[in-house]
Amino acid sequence: MNKQELINEVALVGEMSKKDADHAVKVVFNVIETAVANGEKVQLIGHGTYESKDIPAKSGVSKLTGVEVPWSTDACRKPTFKAGKIFLDKCNR
Repeated sequence: MNKQELINEVALVGEMSKKDADHAVKVVFNVIETAVANGEKVQLIGHGTYESKDIPAKSGVSKLTGVEVPWSTDACRKPTFKAGKIFLDKCNR
C-alpha cells in the first residue's frame, strides 16, 4: 500500500472526503516525525513505539597496515519502530 492508497482507505473507512483524509494522514505523520526528530518517544498502545536511536561514528583497522582508520560512517540519529502486541498478533494470524 502506498501513500495514496492509504489516503483512499482512510477516506473510505473514516467516511470522509479524500481531501480531509489526505490532510489527516499528513498531519499524523508530520507530528510523529517531528516528535521523533526532537528525541521524543511516540507510543501508540497496541500499534507500536516510534523513537530515535543514537548511532555512534564507526572506525576500523586496516588489514594491510594495522592502523586504525575512520570509516565513512559518521555519528547520526536513526528512527526506529517497535511493533506493539496487537499489531504483531494481527500480522501472525
